[in-house]
Amino acid sequence: MNSLGTDSGGTAYNTVSGDAVIVGPVLMAQHIEGLRLPERAPDVPPSQGPPPSRVFVNRTKELAGLREAAVALAGEPGPGMLLVVGVGGVGKTQLVAQSVRRELKQLFPDGQLYVDLEDLRRDGAVDLAAVLGRFLRALGVSKDYVPAGLAECTALFRSVAAGKRLLVMVDNAQHAPEARALVPPGGLLVVIGRRVLPSLLMDGAVLIAVDPLDEAAGTELVRRWHADADEETAADVVRLCAGHPLALRAAVEWLAARPHLTLDDVVRDLTAAGRHGTDGGHTGTGGVGVREARAVVMGANEGLHEGEGGVGEAVDTVLDSVVAEVSEHTRQLYDLLGVLPGTTATTDLLRAAGAVRVDEALGELVSSRLAVLVESPDRPRRCRLHDVARAHARVRARALTEDGRRPVLRLVVDFYRDAAAHADALVLGDRFRIQPPPDRALAELSAKEPLFVGRSAALDWLDAERVNLEQVIRTAAEHAWYEDVWRLCESLWALYHSRKHLADCVATGRLGIEAAQHEARPDVEVRMRNQVARAAYELGDLDQADAELTAATALLGLTGDPRLSGVVWETRGLIALARDRADEARELFGRALEANRSVPDPHGVVVQSYNVGQALVAGGRWDDALGVLDAAAEVARTTGDDPMLPRIELVRARALCGRGELDRAVAAAVAAADGAAELRQLAKFDQALALLASLAERAEEEPLRAAYEEKLRTLRQAMGLKPPAAAD
Repeated sequence: MNSLGTDSGGTAYNTVSGDAVIVGPVLMAQHIEGLRLPERAPDVPPSQGPPPSRVFVNRTKELAGLREAAVALAGEPGPGMLLVVGVGGVGKTQLVAQSVRRELKQLFPDGQLYVDLEDLRRDGAVDLAAVLGRFLRALGVSKDYVPAGLAECTALFRSVAAGKRLLVMVDNAQHAPEARALVPPGGLLVVIGRRVLPSLLMDGAVLIAVDPLDEAAGTELVRRWHADADEETAADVVRLCAGHPLALRAAVEWLAARPHLTLDDVVRDLTAAGRHGTDGGHTGTGGVGVREARAVVMGANEGLHEGEGGVGEAVDTVLDSVVAEVSEHTRQLYDLLGVLPGTTATTDLLRAAGAVRVDEALGELVSSRLAVLVESPDRPRRCRLHDVARAHARVRARALTEDGRRPVLRLVVDFYRDAAAHADALVLGDRFRIQPPPDRALAELSAKEPLFVGRSAALDWLDAERVNLEQVIRTAAEHAWYEDVWRLCESLWALYHSRKHLADCVATGRLGIEAAQHEARPDVEVRMRNQVARAAYELGDLDQADAELTAATALLGLTGDPRLSGVVWETRGLIALARDRADEARELFGRALEANRSVPDPHGVVVQSYNVGQALVAGGRWDDALGVLDAAAEVARTTGDDPMLPRIELVRARALCGRGELDRAVAAAVAAADGAAELRQLAKFDQALALLASLAERAEEEPLRAAYEEKLRTLRQAMGLKPPAAAD
């Protein structure tokens, strides 16, 4: 006996479309049989991290220490931790890369995860939820299942990684908590940094110190690179470079590009540069004294080891000499990279900022090991200066006048403002926006291929540029380019909402609010405060969200577009719903609905009708909910708003279930599942399958319940999650 509705003859039925009449359980059975789940991505262990160099010598002691510590820690039941410490550019990351290739990859076969925290650091802090989100996606978790909050990301990472022997490499760590948050449940965490973190040693981390090369080791390395060098001259180069591998490599690469010179010429040049640097007379090509550069670079290395001041001097001397001798267009690119906000750059950005012969200049910087290519989830190749070279380039940039820096930064802000607006349009379509269309077409922003094509690529581009975009917003704020600030913030909602970088949304939103106030734009301030409120709401900080909305509400009388009132009432309604105030939520969503009708904005009408339906279902008003949802579905079909239909059908299914019409509830849930699957709305697909399993259980159809739960389990496995616990 089941609890599905029956006619007078005892037959359960449901009208699906037209005159078709199908028994509820039969519909479920047919649906399961024809249900196609997304295929699971190939289960390939992640292999992240910088590639090992083919020329690597004289780190026998450090490699042995890494190997011995890793072998010992691999035998422990819990995760192990290594702390690799040394001055910037001394070769810490390359040492780890070599060890991964030789031993660690075999010890930890379930994958290697890597993050350079310097690329994600903002105001000294790192968004650890974003780091864990990257790790989860690398481990096969669909982006639709990656949560927003740090606690949720941490819990999911530990669940997904449980039972795996992972190697997690965290580069440029500055503080123990940011490294400790990334410890895998099993395997090894390798923390790479410039200074010892005592609390990690107290946690049991094994310290591996990476010092500059001694004379014998450095001489061997120089002669490996430059076979014709005599031992005495090679030793002179090592002394002048203080055994610093980056300085040695830069000096020898510089020589390799000038076959008419000898290693003796390098020695003479470095000796002369060092003498001039001592008395402050040598300024190089950019008018920047070696002493000034040394202060910044050594400031970045402060607190590493006693007695290493000579390393910073040597690196500065080499960098000054190398940059002074490279081609003009390469030197201009180096200086440009010192001016740019953010950490990475694409060739399209560099061209937009005024660089010439970009590919050639970038190739020269990469071959000199002054710049490196960066792994990125989107298509354009990205580069950045080595962190030591970046400090040096930024010192040179500070020597420029404001008139020299400002035009470059203006070009950079213009590029990102237009690119972000195009990405926003592709990701969120024809949503309500205050800003005008971008000044340039998407094709005008790139020299060869478009920056991105389609929604997914646009979202990946925004995500890859996230840190740069935030720094560009700060730069625009510092230069009082307030319209650019809020336009960028409005465009970035496409990223923040889709990828749940909610803490970033709050931080940049504050700058957007200030920019709106400077511009005397109450409409923009309402929009910015609402975005911050939505982020706070999703982070669970309802009080902060309330405060932002109270300030926004006070400005509504100064705005002309009723949709601004609508977005505020909508967010207030979501907060009321989260506080189990269904009637209050219904009234607020109703006000948002009327605001969108008055424009009219068809998509806004559909969204707010859907929200009203949710509130009515939460309040147990099933009949009223069905009327609103049926009208919303009709508008969505008429206007082609297909992505809203699975959402509407899910809420309809719950309303029908509340009325006891389980046949019709099944039909609505089936429609929601099929629509969500077709549109790859995986989170909604998950909810629809879970609802169908619940409906089968309520109908006492045990085989159908088990079948849907198996489909749900299969879906979550395909999305990189472990299967849910089996029902009793």
